[in-house]
Amino acid sequence: MQFTAHQISLLLGGTVEGNPDATVNQLAKIEEAQNGSLSFLANPKYEQFLYTTNASVVIVNKDLVLTGEVSATLVRVDNAYTAFSVVLEQYNTLKLNKSGIEQPSFIHPDAQIGDNVYIGAFSYIGPGAKVGNNSKIYPNSYLADNVTIGDNCTLFPGVKVYFDCVIGNNVIIHSNTIIGSDGFGFAPTEDGSYKKVSQIGNVVIEDNVEIGANTTIDRATMGSTIIRKGVKLDNLIQIAHNVEIGANTVIAAQSGISGSTKVGERVVIGGQVGMVGHITIANGSQFQAQSGVSRSITEENKKWGGTPAFAFNDQLRSHIALQRLPNLEKKVAELEKLIAELRNVSI
Repeated sequence: MQFTAHQISLLLGGTVEGNPDATVNQLAKIEEAQNGSLSFLANPKYEQFLYTTNASVVIVNKDLVLTGEVSATLVRVDNAYTAFSVVLEQYNTLKLNKSGIEQPSFIHPDAQIGDNVYIGAFSYIGPGAKVGNNSKIYPNSYLADNVTIGDNCTLFPGVKVYFDCVIGNNVIIHSNTIIGSDGFGFAPTEDGSYKKVSQIGNVVIEDNVEIGANTTIDRATMGSTIIRKGVKLDNLIQIAHNVEIGANTVIAAQSGISGSTKVGERVVIGGQVGMVGHITIANGSQFQAQSGVSRSITEENKKWGGTPAFAFNDQLRSHIALQRLPNLEKKVAELEKLIAELRNVSI
């Protein structure tokens, strides 16, 4: 893929300063760029590299005042950082622009495939499955019976979607993520062993969701595990059966949400956060990385942190004591002041 400075300026609504026919075929940091690279300058800390870079084209702010000679062609825009993000998006769109059905792949005769769909080699599309318009199913992916994939979705290599799961529009799922594996349901028996409880529900993922690599979302025992619109999940996350994640919630890597927990809207969950099952999390809650959440959070828009990883009974007593510490500290300060006053009186 090759572009000229003039084409870039048209895309960004900018102006060219230098050679409008300067061509680029790759993107690079300004301090590392070579001939044929497009870069940008938004942070003043990196301005020194503008005068030494080997980039062919650099996107800069309109109001940047040069203090030295620049060999690169400049594209001046209102906001260089925002403009470069537009370039990145366009570059990524072009790079991932695939269509057609590669062979070998298997598409069941009962499956419904929309227009302008890409299905990569060694993919499996089961009976009753539906793939919407402009969606891309990369190689080695698996869509089981009666799976529904909406329009403009991207499933990267190795994604597995189990039977009856429903994925909305504009959803991105990264490699090796599994949607709809069995929930962790086992019933204890009299002899001390465990009997598997069949998981007959599904997973529903609404529109505009992005899910990172190697994440697992378990199907419900009955009903649905639900990921609401606009949710963003990082890599290596475990979402258990019958969990509901509210709209526009974001969850960082290595977090785990236990069964039947309901997470509200606009919640921010840091890395390695663990939540027990059957609790509710209020809208707008924020959790520091490695927090352990063992009870429902009912107050909206509050920040939480800490990991109560002690023996259970000790943890309960310690938690109560910790809650009393601010008052104890205040009382100690008052007692110290009183003792000092008594000493002065006795003297």
